[in-house]
Amino acid sequence: MTSPRTIVLAPDSLKGSATAADAAVAIAEGWVRTAPTDTFVFRPMADGGEGTLDAFEKAVPGAQRMAVRVTGPAGSAVTTSWLKLPATDELPGGTGVVEIASTSGIELLGDERRPFDASTLGFGQAIAAALNAGVSRLVLGIGSSASTDGGTGMLTALGARFFNDFGASIAPGAAGLDEIASVDLSALKALPAGGVQVLSDVTNPLRGDKGAAAIFGPQKGLDEAGIQRADAGLGRLVAATGRPELAELPGAGAAGGTGFGLLLWGADLVPGSAAIAELTGLAADIAGADLVITGEGRYDGQSEAGKAPAHVAQLARAAGVPVALVAGAIEADASGFAASASLTELAGSTAAALADPLRWLRDAGEQLAR
Repeated sequence: MTSPRTIVLAPDSLKGSATAADAAVAIAEGWVRTAPTDTFVFRPMADGGEGTLDAFEKAVPGAQRMAVRVTGPAGSAVTTSWLKLPATDELPGGTGVVEIASTSGIELLGDERRPFDASTLGFGQAIAAALNAGVSRLVLGIGSSASTDGGTGMLTALGARFFNDFGASIAPGAAGLDEIASVDLSALKALPAGGVQVLSDVTNPLRGDKGAAAIFGPQKGLDEAGIQRADAGLGRLVAATGRPELAELPGAGAAGGTGFGLLLWGADLVPGSAAIAELTGLAADIAGADLVITGEGRYDGQSEAGKAPAHVAQLARAAGVPVALVAGAIEADASGFAASASLTELAGSTAAALADPLRWLRDAGEQLAR
């Protein structure tokens, strides 16, 4: 009889069908059908988008959800939360984790798209709430945004002011960038003593063919004319701030230019999945494991370029621990993994896999255990 094994479960979300936390639990439920005595360490992953709060909440003992009511991307009130991580000697006020997905995210719009009036105001309001609670450091996830406002809504909530030629405040969203003429940052809140770390795996600059409007605008409802209008508006924002060098930095175009707004505030942009792994102590968990299971919705040619499964696999291999892959679809070479399971293959089709992803995640767990 084999001894019980310790399995670290560190999948990313299967976008639009299962959160990372739910995916980890489903894989474990399937695994115990075959190996009921094995134990699990749940470390759901994220890259700064949807599921970032969940990843920290699962991994950090004593993490607390802090309810907050903010202005959502469509202008209506949204009740959501930010996460407070416990205090340490270095960070006596603890760390506040805020994600744009649950405050100003595209998922909050449902099937609706508001390419010119969606705003990051709610994201800024949640950040302000964390600062008002006295946190010593901020960790911000900026994936899955709904707007292309250059972070002006967020900065407004933090005390900045953006004016048109008549000295009036500009409209919310990308539409306001059409008329921006000047910026007043004198009342902008100070960064917390421990700084602001921004999680994003996006490296695009603010403007141009690889910028926020051109690359990410279409999924937010921008047509070709809208892309040109939004890109021009972001140019006016850069001119008004007088910080053109920030617009060229990798990640300035993340979250519809919110990366630029955060750089303007003085925040540091870092690779999302790697930072989450470091902040949650994933490497130490892996070092004590017999197997690691990671995954995502689609494992393809981009997966090795810094996505969560690639980073988890890198940590596992460095520790000499075998790593397995579960994905909705596997479209790239997965021979580097000890084993792999595709939900599409298990279910017989993509449509069947999407119709009941948790069922097939359980079956994937059972298959890997065998």
